[in-house]
Amino acid sequence: MGFGSTAKKVQKLADTAEKLYAKLNELREQVAEMRDTLETTSDRVEALEAENAEQRALIEALAKEEGIDVDDVVEDVEVPEVEESDAEESDATAADD
Repeated sequence: MGFGSTAKKVQKLADTAEKLYAKLNELREQVAEMRDTLETTSDRVEALEAENAEQRALIEALAKEEGIDVDDVVEDVEVPEVEESDAEESDATAADD
């Protein structure tokens, strides 16, 4: 085997490694962006949950003043069925926490 073919193989390997390195850096950036988005989304969800709890407390207090049994009203509410894929995502998210 001559040095020419060895040099070509080494150059090909170097080119492949360079492309792989560039792709790896691109993936790192994407993961960092996803983490930022996830943190932002998590913060928003926490804020919405807190706001929802406050609103529920206010509604329950108003209902109590009006003599409305909140538990009876909640029992009568039809909860839409969650699709299987949504339930799996919720379970996976809960397992990660």
